Amino acid sequence: MDYGQFCPIAKATEILGEKWTILIVRELVMGGRRFNELQRGLSLISPTLLSKRLDSLEQHGLVLKKKIPGQKGYEYFPTESCQELLPIIRSLGNWGMRWARSNLTEPDYDVELLVLYLKRSIVPEKLVGTETVIRFRFTDIVEFPDWWLVVTGDELDLCVKDPGKEVDVYFTSSVKTLADIWMGESSYRKAMGEGTLTVVGNKALTRNITSWMANSIFADLPPATEI
Repeated sequence: MDYGQFCPIAKATEILGEKWTILIVRELVMGGRRFNELQRGLSLISPTLLSKRLDSLEQHGLVLKKKIPGQKGYEYFPTESCQELLPIIRSLGNWGMRWARSNLTEPDYDVELLVLYLKRSIVPEKLVGTETVIRFRFTDIVEFPDWWLVVTGDELDLCVKDPGKEVDVYFTSSVKTLADIWMGESSYRKAMGEGTLTVVGNKALTRNITSWMANSIFADLPPATEI
C-alpha cells in the first residue's frame, strides 16, 4: 500500500493501516509474545494472515522475532519504534470509549479476548499465598464454557482444561456481563445484586476483586454523550 505522499501520517499509515496490523501492535505492547497468544487476542484472524502481518512488521523494524530456546516456534518482541506506539494505542482506545462504544454488538463479546485481558489484569502481589486458582464459567458459551487461571507467584497460566487444583474463586456469568464490568460499564456489586453474576470464594478475595484483578485502563472514561 503506497499513498505516494511525503506526509509522515501517510508514511505511517502505509505500515500500520492494513487490517489487523494496529491490533497486532496492541497485543505486542500489551505483552503478547508467542504466536498462539497473539492469535488468542485476535480470534478471527487466520494463522496465515497473522504470520504475514508479523513478517511485515519485522521488515519495518517494529518486531524482533527470536527462536524460543530449546523449543519449537518463535517469540515476537516489540522494538523501540513499536513501543513508541503505546501512547497512540491508548489514545485510540480513549477515543473508542468516548465515541465508538455504542457500536458494540453481541458478536463483539469475544470470550478468548476477555479471559486474556482478565489474565493481564491480575495484580499477583495483591493475592494471598503462593498460588491462587480462579475459575470462570460463562453461561452463554457452549464450547469451552469453563476457564481456569492459575497464578503462581508472577507466573500466570490460562487453561481451558481443569488443572486439577483447588479453586479459590469461582465466577459465573455471561461473557457480556463480565466484559461490561471490566470495561467499567457495570460493577461486581451491581451485577451480583442483579443476579447476573455469582462470585464464590474466600472473603479476603471476593470482598474487593478490583484490588487484585484490575479493570480496563479505559474503564473510567464516560461516553461522549455524557460529557
